[in-house]
Amino acid sequence: MVFSLRRRHKAAAVSACPFSPASTSASGDAPRRTPSWVPQVTDRREAENFVRQFHHEQPGAGDVARRVREVLAEIDRTGTYEHTPDELSFGARVAWRNAARCIGRLYWRSLVVRDLRHVTSADGIAADCFEHLRLAGNAGRIRPVISVFAPDRPGRPAPRIVNDQLVRYAGHRTAEGRWIGDPRGAAPTAHARDLGWKRDEEPFQVLPLMVEERPGARPEWYELPDGCVMEVPLRHPDHEWFAELGLRWYAVPAISDMTLEIGGVRYPAAPFNGWYMGTEIGARNLADAERYDLLPVVADRLGLDRSSARTLWRDRALVELNVAVLHSFQRAGVTMADHHTESERFLRHIAQEGRHGRPVPADWSWIVPPVSGSTTPVFHRYYDPVDASVRPAFLARES
Repeated sequence: MVFSLRRRHKAAAVSACPFSPASTSASGDAPRRTPSWVPQVTDRREAENFVRQFHHEQPGAGDVARRVREVLAEIDRTGTYEHTPDELSFGARVAWRNAARCIGRLYWRSLVVRDLRHVTSADGIAADCFEHLRLAGNAGRIRPVISVFAPDRPGRPAPRIVNDQLVRYAGHRTAEGRWIGDPRGAAPTAHARDLGWKRDEEPFQVLPLMVEERPGARPEWYELPDGCVMEVPLRHPDHEWFAELGLRWYAVPAISDMTLEIGGVRYPAAPFNGWYMGTEIGARNLADAERYDLLPVVADRLGLDRSSARTLWRDRALVELNVAVLHSFQRAGVTMADHHTESERFLRHIAQEGRHGRPVPADWSWIVPPVSGSTTPVFHRYYDPVDASVRPAFLARES
């Protein structure tokens, strides 16, 4: 279905940017400070290390010494350098390989890299983010995709995507203190409403996409068009009443507020996705007390005794909620992994990387699934320590 880009807000000039450099004091003694988001000259060592890594892992890439000289000369001339398309693709895939909190790294080589460095307008970024969701959704056969937009350059920060995910449900608290929707979406919901977004209040209302053409500028916002967001209605294989809860979840988890850093060059708008592991939805998004908090609801519909924690009503409700999520995605033909299978795949990834002599950093608290952790093989072992200096990497964005 052809979609039209529905632009709902035109960014206005901002007279006072909250990220502006601090001005001098009345005495004139205090120096002006450079805000953390203002891009600096690219680190020559980081650039050279990446080029050498790229050529080491890609033996047919050409003359490494010549490429190093080109890169360093470009940094001396402009303050930064431009990755070749092959370097960009390699860097993005290795950033996924280095992601210590991700259990699904076995398929890092399959990441589809969209080189969109020429796209700098909010309209263009929004349109390509919507296309990202379509490509990644792939009629249910989810593909890992990353869309890499313009990089920061010295003194010229690139555009940013405000949303933490391309798809996120809105959430707000009523005057009576009751939550409607996802409490995790409260801050972006308030932000979108300040920009003029108005929608009906419902539990699974998709937030608009918000894009800053420069850090601190008033964002432009865009409704996600029809056919862009794939959602799965949740059913239970054994309990017909589960459908009456009206639950659903989106199919593509696309992170959009992290910076991709490759060889000292930072790409602040580089949304990327894999596919869901069932527990992310069934044991966290829908079950956490500070999210949708559905365990009491499910327990009551199951007729469980909630008079004491010792009845394990939470555990029993949690398992049934996860059964419903896995069943529903399979029924809808949408890719989803279960935590047992994904744990086995992660150990295969470790073995494969070991044959290449590469360590696999892993954060145990993120790798071990939140349901039945000790029944999975990832629970019963130690991992290489996480080294925050490893690059390429996805980093928490400074602004």
